[in-house]
Amino acid sequence: MEATIYNQKGGEAGKINLPAKVFAAKWRADLVHQVVEGMRSNKRAGTADTKDRGEVRGGGKKPWKQKGTGRARHGSSRSPIWVGGGVTHGPLAEKNYKRKISKTMRAQALFSVLSKKFKDGEIIFVDSLAQKGIKTKEALKVMQDLSKATGFKPLANSKKPRVLTALSGRSEKTEKSFRNLPQLEIVFLKNLNPLDVLNYQYLLIENPEESVKFLESRG
Repeated sequence: MEATIYNQKGGEAGKINLPAKVFAAKWRADLVHQVVEGMRSNKRAGTADTKDRGEVRGGGKKPWKQKGTGRARHGSSRSPIWVGGGVTHGPLAEKNYKRKISKTMRAQALFSVLSKKFKDGEIIFVDSLAQKGIKTKEALKVMQDLSKATGFKPLANSKKPRVLTALSGRSEKTEKSFRNLPQLEIVFLKNLNPLDVLNYQYLLIENPEESVKFLESRG
């Protein structure tokens, strides 16, 4: 199974043989759903907290006498039906949203998502995104050339992030040049996960020779 590698000018820089276990894996919706929901749950801070009627201030004195006022009887201003009173069945910070996701599950879910993306023609391989200086203008030119070569217009023109760009390593010039483009979201290959890949229409992978080897080693 082969894929084309592009250079920054949109020309073909070569071909790459892709491992079947990473880019031709079976679509496993159940596993992907389990891993993605687990990751979303693990992102929850769990800090939302409300006070019940026993924790709010005030309410020690009966608001008014039981009879003779013509108003409904009340025993405390801490009642949930009062403004400023306690909250009934509200969220408590003591709840734990953490879910365990094994490395194998995470890797297999990623392979399943990558295979679906590759089958749909939504993965682009670029030999390098390295820049000589920090210039957003040059980064935009690269995306425009890739857009013309692949036919994917969102690479060059989109006001919303639609392209997930996986960099093979840290590079201050590359990061600062591309991060101002609204159509891109920059991540590092070692942090690539099913949730991020599914959140974007296209996936751009830099330095595919090394990147593919790294992805294969995760499984």
